[in-house]
Amino acid sequence: MAAEQLSQAVSEDSKSQIRAVGRGLIDSFGDGWSRANVDLIMSVYSPDAVFVETPFSEPLRGIEAIRRYWLEVPYNQSEITFSSGEIYGAGPWFSTEFKCVFRRRRTGEWVDARGAIFCETQDGRISEMRMYWHRWNGGRETGIP
Repeated sequence: MAAEQLSQAVSEDSKSQIRAVGRGLIDSFGDGWSRANVDLIMSVYSPDAVFVETPFSEPLRGIEAIRRYWLEVPYNQSEITFSSGEIYGAGPWFSTEFKCVFRRRRTGEWVDARGAIFCETQDGRISEMRMYWHRWNGGRETGIP
């Protein structure tokens, strides 16, 4: 096998590996969100992870800060469904599109959130997650989180 072919084969193998890791992490994350199971959501993050909810949000640093963010889900969201698209991978990074629909517990209003998740991994867990998403609240386009 020529050096170029070997390099391409190794590259494809590493892409397959990160796609498999990403699929497992996103499926666990999405399952946790859908079931409002904060422990399952947190199982995908490394202890020193960084989470950025939107491009305009301040990064949350460390597992406890991220946990505080996700602790709001069981109190504010119900009837949650989460789905994700194909995993794209390169090196330690992967990304996917996602859709999450839920009902606000206080108002009964439906929220349809769609966007993309970009993650960096370390030792099989997410060390950085950036979510870029847009929400429609009660069928209206608004900026309400």
